[in-house]
Amino acid sequence: MTRPGTPRSSRPSLRLERELQRAGHQVIAGMDEVGRGALAGPVSVGVVVIDETSPSAPTGVKDSKLLTAAARERMAPRLIRWARAHAVGHAMPGEIDEIGIIAALRLAGTRALADLGLVPDLVLLDGNHDWLTDPEQVGLFAEMTGTATPPVRTMIKGDMRCSSVAAASVLAKVERDGMMAELDREHPHYGWADNKGYSASAHMDALSVHGACDHHRRSWSLPGVGPAVPVVVVDDGADVVTRPVGDLVGEGRPQ
Repeated sequence: MTRPGTPRSSRPSLRLERELQRAGHQVIAGMDEVGRGALAGPVSVGVVVIDETSPSAPTGVKDSKLLTAAARERMAPRLIRWARAHAVGHAMPGEIDEIGIIAALRLAGTRALADLGLVPDLVLLDGNHDWLTDPEQVGLFAEMTGTATPPVRTMIKGDMRCSSVAAASVLAKVERDGMMAELDREHPHYGWADNKGYSASAHMDALSVHGACDHHRRSWSLPGVGPAVPVVVVDDGADVVTRPVGDLVGEGRPQ
């Protein structure tokens, strides 16, 4: 029973996944990204697979942003045991600069799917924009796996409603945070162990003093460094965004 004042959205369940399974999609992959808006480090995409035999998710699973770092670390092994399959894919800063953030999300998500060892019947993707499906149909997933890309169902606040998506967000967050902690040992002045590459004041101050390094997204407008490239306003059919000139093929946009 939900307590008064407790939003239902903070307690994901498998209700939508079960509905999709009754509609014929037996093997479902929940997918979510982390690091999209960071100034440094990879963008990472987690995927967690369930099927009709999967029990309810471990108690306490929710969107990674609603959990403390310690809680995410404790939760991750339980989610791995619960999932039929799981993976986290990454696109690195140089790739983000080369192809843009949307294509980089697609690359990271495709890498995660390719690492599963199985092909889900459907991908349940957090948000309202299907960045996983290749609009040019060049077959990136097919190149990696020899199999057609599975269909995608987007879900607004999927990480707060669907257990598989929430689990994917936790695994992606834990893995990316670990990567940023490792990078912090190489570049301690940016404070990445704490800010994870986002635009915290300590990170921005360090950029002003030390400039950017190879782990920064140099095509973005970095505080204290200045815009690396000019931008142009483009209507992508969903909303009006600014994108780096020359990045339109990659569909990139700073977040």
